[in-house]
Amino acid sequence: MMGTPVLTIDGPSGAGKGTVSRAVANLLGWHYLDSGSIYRSLAIACLQTEVDLSDVAAVCDIAQNMQLSFECGETLQVSLNEQNITHLLGTETTGNAASIVAAYPEVRAILLQKQKDFQQLPGLVADGRDMGSVVFPHAEFKVYLTASAEERASRRYKQLIEKGIDANLSQITREIEERDRRDSERATAPLMVPEGATFIDSSSLSIQQVIDAVIALVR
Repeated sequence: MMGTPVLTIDGPSGAGKGTVSRAVANLLGWHYLDSGSIYRSLAIACLQTEVDLSDVAAVCDIAQNMQLSFECGETLQVSLNEQNITHLLGTETTGNAASIVAAYPEVRAILLQKQKDFQQLPGLVADGRDMGSVVFPHAEFKVYLTASAEERASRRYKQLIEKGIDANLSQITREIEERDRRDSERATAPLMVPEGATFIDSSSLSIQQVIDAVIALVR
């Protein structure tokens, strides 16, 4: 939709994109798109209807017809066909199914259009890994938010320990490095710094400092 401002926040997993994007969307009063949740929501829809994940046509059919909405309060609330599925988004099963369906170019094409449909007045904050490069290449504002693999692993480790989940810091670091490599080398929509994006390394910044920097960019 022409004339509707878009702010894209791209970057690798664990850089704080979600926290920053939601806070900025709330402060600006804009809509919010979490692209990772779109793929995870599709995975949940497929698992709930028990379709064969290798049946690309069936997966495409579900992708075409699913209705999604995001509520951006204290935490992100995601509704799929008017059912709140937030508690299912982070599960291992959902993550594995999401990585299978996200690999199909036909599915990505359908979900690309679904993501573009989130661009509505007064504005949109889009958080993902290919928002500024693929989904909204002409966005008015673009940010690439990153942090060192060690810093991202340490944040993830702290989150898990706080939740009472046993975790191994060196294993998490290895997994993050591996995921970065996979995301950067994939053929479709690889992780990259979008053209014209403001590069922010949050390794030594607080979340509030990052939020302030992004708001300053938009205002």
